[in-house]
Amino acid sequence: MITELVDITGDFPILKRQINGHRLVYLDSAATSQKPQSVIDRVVRYYETSNANVLRSVHTLAEESTVAMEEAREKIARFIHANSSREVIFTRGTTESLNTIARAWGDKFLEAGDEIVLSPMEHHSNLIPWQQLAKRVGAHLRFIDLNGDGTIAVDAVKKQINNRTRIVSLSAVSNVLGTINPIADVAKLAHEVGAVMVVDGAQSVPHQPTDVQKWDIDFLAFSGHKMLGPTGIGILWGREALLEAADPVIFGGEMIAYVDQDDATWAELPAKFEGGTPHIAGAIGLGAAVDYLSDIGMSRIEEHSRVLAEEAYRRLANLPGVVVYGPAYPRTSVVAFNIAGIHPHDVSQVLDAHGIAIRAGHHCAQPLMHWLDVGATARASFYLYNSDRDIDALVDAIEATKGYFKR
Repeated sequence: MITELVDITGDFPILKRQINGHRLVYLDSAATSQKPQSVIDRVVRYYETSNANVLRSVHTLAEESTVAMEEAREKIARFIHANSSREVIFTRGTTESLNTIARAWGDKFLEAGDEIVLSPMEHHSNLIPWQQLAKRVGAHLRFIDLNGDGTIAVDAVKKQINNRTRIVSLSAVSNVLGTINPIADVAKLAHEVGAVMVVDGAQSVPHQPTDVQKWDIDFLAFSGHKMLGPTGIGILWGREALLEAADPVIFGGEMIAYVDQDDATWAELPAKFEGGTPHIAGAIGLGAAVDYLSDIGMSRIEEHSRVLAEEAYRRLANLPGVVVYGPAYPRTSVVAFNIAGIHPHDVSQVLDAHGIAIRAGHHCAQPLMHWLDVGATARASFYLYNSDRDIDALVDAIEATKGYFKR
């Protein structure tokens, strides 16, 4: 256990709360993370001292606001090892980023008969945009077979990629199984047939070092709110040449170079994809979140998440009547489980009575639920502010839940 990270709980004001007479044990970070005081303070300071629209004016407040947002963009570019901040597009989150790729690149370059390769573990945000793209252009979806433990073998990927493949889109980490997917290996296979590699990084970017160059991918989507940042802000990263070739999908102010009554030309990157007023405070807050994560070190956070998830998996798997899903090792962040004879929603409700916040449902991954042959699961998800003390509380509450329903 990496006990050094436990002391940071004091940085998160919400963790001081009592829920139903118990200390808050927050195990729902895969849905959204809590925010440290430094991020909260930075957003408040922006609104209190520099609130103005970006790019549109030359007065002091506007210049301060623009500088702060572009500094955040630079921080994020360094955080994911982008070649340039021009490749970093602000969106509302992973969902909007993936939809933008499907519209901006997919609509322009895919044709009838082309193929898109996915896996059954994808979040709906990395499935439905491709379903809709396939319907618009007459393309076809192909799905990688999963191993019995919910992992992906490179040989299974090879069976689905062929000369008709144009897009391969895969989550780096499953939001249900905790599976860590072989992104670099899959990207290599995609590029061998001329396809682009898209990565849903919603669950990976908050928990592990991210290097888009080492992965050798083409597009990356992730959300700020899962990595200590504000809600409503996300990132679309793409290789500059691909973003230049793609068409914008949001039209209006600031994404243009020239407009007359009959036509328009587009601004340079990244403005080309950021029509309208951006979520300025969100971008600045995400920059502060990146500072916080970087100060701790993503390698330390990765190890912390791994140790917690593997220990939670081991302890829950040893409880009579509890089924845990996904690989025992390697895994990260999330542990999905069910208790025999008890609906996950009931489990979540009883755990909440003990001050423990988990997620229950299909986790926006219904095809994966079908693959698991369950209607729903309970899910505990861990982050840098959790500790083995929280695993103890979870195990005790599960035992209490079993006893409650047995009675």
